[in-house]
Amino acid sequence: MKKPFNPAIRDFLDGRIWLRMHTPFLHEEIDELIDTGHIQTIKGIETNPSFLNQKRHFCNRCETDDPVRFTTFHCAKCEGPCTYCRQCLKMGRVSSCTELIVWKGEKSEYPTKHTIAWQGTLTPHQQKASDELTDSQEKQTSHLIYAVCGSGKTEILFPPIHKLLTEGKRVCIAAPRVDVILELEPRLRAAFPKTKIEALYGGAKPTMEASQLVLATTHQLYRFKHAFDAVFVDEADAFPYKADATLQKAVKKAVKPGSPVHYVTATPSDKLLSDMKRTGFVSIINRRYHGHPLPVPTFIPLWNYEKQIRRGKLPIKLVNWTSQRLDKKEPFLIFFHHIGLMEEAAPFFQLIDPRIRSVHAAHPDRKEHVQALRNKELPGLLTTTILERGITIPNVQVAVVGAEQQIFDKGSLIQIGGRVGRSADYPTGDFILFHNGITYAMDEAKNEILKLNKGGVRA
Repeated sequence: MKKPFNPAIRDFLDGRIWLRMHTPFLHEEIDELIDTGHIQTIKGIETNPSFLNQKRHFCNRCETDDPVRFTTFHCAKCEGPCTYCRQCLKMGRVSSCTELIVWKGEKSEYPTKHTIAWQGTLTPHQQKASDELTDSQEKQTSHLIYAVCGSGKTEILFPPIHKLLTEGKRVCIAAPRVDVILELEPRLRAAFPKTKIEALYGGAKPTMEASQLVLATTHQLYRFKHAFDAVFVDEADAFPYKADATLQKAVKKAVKPGSPVHYVTATPSDKLLSDMKRTGFVSIINRRYHGHPLPVPTFIPLWNYEKQIRRGKLPIKLVNWTSQRLDKKEPFLIFFHHIGLMEEAAPFFQLIDPRIRSVHAAHPDRKEHVQALRNKELPGLLTTTILERGITIPNVQVAVVGAEQQIFDKGSLIQIGGRVGRSADYPTGDFILFHNGITYAMDEAKNEILKLNKGGVRA
């Protein structure tokens, strides 16, 4: 007769790769389950000889083998040379003398009774894309939803996710940015009120329950292996995911063998689009759910804006645009290419209205400021590209200061413009590109938006 074990340990570890020393359970319980074969231990870093007396390292959590991502040091614990992985260091250090644990016992079982509480109706275009995605899932084929900003991409996912849940499957929605997860979490909890949902991102504490629907930043998937029956990558073209092969590998590692990874974005890279046309299926939606066109950017020169700000003065065109938004009580986002310049400009914006705030990726109050803008407690935010996607504010007006800067590529500008006019009650609005010279990216973004509004898409 098998000795019973704490099912919370199974529910937590099933599909995860976890540091043994950081387990949230009693070490005695973990040790006992290792002895009975329910839990397997894995060496953190595998090291093997390579050419010319060199050593080849492999991280068993993030699965990187890039030599530049490893550092060897003298370790007080193992009293010798020890190597650790810098690729996934923020998730807790994995080194040669680290033990990782994975669950090898009986698998968690998930309920099949789930409810969709969303009361909306998909448009014909949305319904077609949703049906095609469901069909791809049944065929275990990857799928790309290529749909313009504000087309209702999240709602398109509801039916295929519901079908997976009612089959007792486990599902992950991943995104490169924390802000996207924070935007999705309340919407998914409202849509699936009877489903155990967990949101994983830096600073979030994992639950001890068997969460059937997991929302996670792509970095969090370093900690998963063969855990999900499907992964949906939202904003699949966003940095850092699009530029990091290890993150892309982490997503594929997180699904069970043979299970698909699906992608959702308004601005797919040429590579993603060509790969999906070759190996998967693509659904295209070039119209917003409310039927109104995408906002077309207006180019306004703002000559020598950096010099003016550094001399302690905001350009008058920028002052006037901000004042107009305040007079009309329209919420606004003003995007900057550089944190330093934004922080220099912030006090001058606060002379116009002291409630204006600035946010960036490392800002401690970012989530609170964004929520305050949503609640109409703040009139507007200065921001970096951290808010170029994954945020919906009714009637928001948008301006970019320094649209000619390299960080504002075509995809970024289209995403920024996609914040405007998302609500059926406010389907239009300002999308202003203040610049010190028009770039190819600006022209390309404008031309693609015009093409999409006419019903065309990239070939």
